[in-house]
Amino acid sequence: MTLVTDRPVGERIDGGPARPRPRVLVVEDQPAVAKAIRLLLEVHDLPCVTAASPGEALELVDREEFGAVLQDMNFGPSETDGARGVELFRRLRALDPELPILALTAWASLATAVAMVKEGASDYLAKPWDDAKLVATVRNLVRMRELELENQRLIEAQVRDRRELEARYDLGGLVYRSPAMHRVVALAAQVASADVPVLITGPNGAGKEMIADLIQTNSRRREQPFVKMNAGALPEELLEAELFGAEVGAYTGAVRRRIGRFEAADQGTLFLDEIATLSPAGQAKLLRVVQSGELQRVGSSETRRVDVRIVAATNADLGQAMAAGRFREDLFFRLSVIEIRVPALRERPEDVMALAEGFLVRFGQGQPRRLGRDARAALEEHAWPGNVRELMNRVQRAVLIGSGAEIQPEDLGLGAGGARPAVAAAAVPVVPAPEVDLDERRQLEQLLVDSGGMVSRVAARLGISRQALYRRMQRLGIALERRPRP
Repeated sequence: MTLVTDRPVGERIDGGPARPRPRVLVVEDQPAVAKAIRLLLEVHDLPCVTAASPGEALELVDREEFGAVLQDMNFGPSETDGARGVELFRRLRALDPELPILALTAWASLATAVAMVKEGASDYLAKPWDDAKLVATVRNLVRMRELELENQRLIEAQVRDRRELEARYDLGGLVYRSPAMHRVVALAAQVASADVPVLITGPNGAGKEMIADLIQTNSRRREQPFVKMNAGALPEELLEAELFGAEVGAYTGAVRRRIGRFEAADQGTLFLDEIATLSPAGQAKLLRVVQSGELQRVGSSETRRVDVRIVAATNADLGQAMAAGRFREDLFFRLSVIEIRVPALRERPEDVMALAEGFLVRFGQGQPRRLGRDARAALEEHAWPGNVRELMNRVQRAVLIGSGAEIQPEDLGLGAGGARPAVAAAAVPVVPAPEVDLDERRQLEQLLVDSGGMVSRVAARLGISRQALYRRMQRLGIALERRPRP
């Protein structure tokens, strides 16, 4: 299967200046054939270098980063079984496991080439080759390689950025590996000292409160009170008293003066979770305090001034709520001077294993516990509708009920008959870019169907990482539809 992207070869995915295009290494001991391939590729803007022997090829790969290797299977006039070609392939893989390798084979060694693909070779072509197919295959392998190399550079840059963040800010032990979460953490740390309202959005259980904690920890108010309140957890008749306080006798059961959350947070920060659940009356009263810094306790006519920074959070779409008249636009703009969106866990699969291992240490109580291979696969394939909170609960469950040092899928509740969601038998199409190869898209969709939607199995079959497969699916416009197992 080949890879087609909508990005020109050599163009950086971050939009920066193009790096020099990685060359293609052609390993062929017949000079005329090597020259023909080199000319064919170079006329299609694919720079090449040739090697006449396996030893020369290994030396070149040891010195240079190539976009792809096109290697012959047989070396020498007497060889027909491809044994030296297989040996070369394995040694190239040992030098660089991610290097795309395309086998060029005669029909006599076709079975050997197929076996190589199962071991991780990118593809194979039979001699005599079709020029157009050879060029298209090599170009797509180079594009895939460029994406992998650029992704690795981005990961390395993220590691450097994280070290700088940790040197400048207190990240509170936040665990993440994904670029998406790194951007969230970096933005939260950057605006922490700005002393302006922040609105944190994202699904339940994604970590909005941890981002609020990070903001408070790195703010100018970090030594002052940090008061948290879930606006959706109180009945309407008590909400005003909880926010602004109440005098004795202000309502039935008010037998003593109540200090509201705003007064308790004076000079500090108030975290208002589930802000979208506020009633219209509650929104109006909150707006007044946000605008003026003034409030009145329930049952009192005395105006009090407070100095409070508000960090609000919601899992609702406030844009839709405003369009429907359920949330005030003026309050939204007061609260969202800075808006930070925390992505769902399914949008940052790189974080799943890092978080799981962190929870395993937290709940393991010093006992040596590890995630088994099947447990890791189950964690990677799960849709995580409950986000980080669900992951934490499942790991805690596994530690409590699991027996032995190795965690199994059933310990996590993700084994047979567990809560693991099933992947639909068909992929949901997303409108692909005009340059997408529809044949390739159909082939990849069929592989996903054949594997029951198990992305890790398809990635292993193709010899690429799960992250690379997810990027390929995104470029081809393929998304997985998940629905609960009946």
